[in-house]
Amino acid sequence: MKSQLTSKIIGLSQIAMFVVLMSINFSAYAQYEPQFTQYLNNEMFINPAYAGSRGFASASLLYRNQWTGIDGAPKTTTFNINAPFKYEKIGLGLSVMNDRIGVTNQTAAFVSYAYHMQVTEKGKLSFGLQGGMINVTEKLLDVVTIDPNDPEFSNNIPHKMMPNFGFGTYYHTDRFYAGVSIPRFIENKIDVQSVKVESNKISTQNFHYYAYSAYVFNAGEKIKCKPSVMIKAVQGAPVQADINFNVLFHESFWLGASYRTGSAVALTAQIQVNKQLRCGYSYDYTLTKLNNYTSGSHEITVGYDFSFDKAKVVTPRYF
Repeated sequence: MKSQLTSKIIGLSQIAMFVVLMSINFSAYAQYEPQFTQYLNNEMFINPAYAGSRGFASASLLYRNQWTGIDGAPKTTTFNINAPFKYEKIGLGLSVMNDRIGVTNQTAAFVSYAYHMQVTEKGKLSFGLQGGMINVTEKLLDVVTIDPNDPEFSNNIPHKMMPNFGFGTYYHTDRFYAGVSIPRFIENKIDVQSVKVESNKISTQNFHYYAYSAYVFNAGEKIKCKPSVMIKAVQGAPVQADINFNVLFHESFWLGASYRTGSAVALTAQIQVNKQLRCGYSYDYTLTKLNNYTSGSHEITVGYDFSFDKAKVVTPRYF
């Protein structure tokens, strides 16, 4: 499929657009998973079992501008809100995402349900489910091709709504957590020529697996360190790991670095403005050949904890 696609887009005026289009599957699968550097501030989108785990209502907003300077490069916005219920045994959440890459625009909304169990004196184990809809549009007529009558690009794909659901598990204490999830189970496929939804089926070949963990330890009177790792895997692609190390100063300022295997290095910073509000920024430096065409990737996050019970917000939450 990709070799055929290459021959069809050679006529594009910029190699940047070529790179972006190569990353899009023109059979119109809706399983493209956006990439985040500050995934620790966006866990709801990755794992529904996270819902309610902070012990109070919490919301986060993230914007990512990937591969700055490349036309059609990914731009992703996510919003998450979640809260505990029933003596913190149940967590409910809502995740909304908009992702634009090339001629493709994805908007998704998912509702999450998590059940939390106290399994050790300080540790809780959660199981989560999420379900929702993905809306996909593709302006294929905007693509410049050698053959103006190419059937693969003969129609725009208007708004198409497709269902999906996911599952995850999550274990956490005050200083440690580990999670495993498959955020989306269903393979959503659109036939480009007929502009119809071709199939909505569960396909294990298309599962994106996430496994991640972090631990916080004291490194001084006013310093804490948080190493973390995330493993991402999907059939037919190399396994990718995000290896991160963050340092917290005076319970108010995080500074860190990360390495994404075979892809990028990043610097991150986050400030705890007050007990409820936090803001973060990260910069990715690309290690691939794309570095010749981009100045890097930028990501901004804002998080807010709703202090209906102010006593709960006194103790910092590191995850």
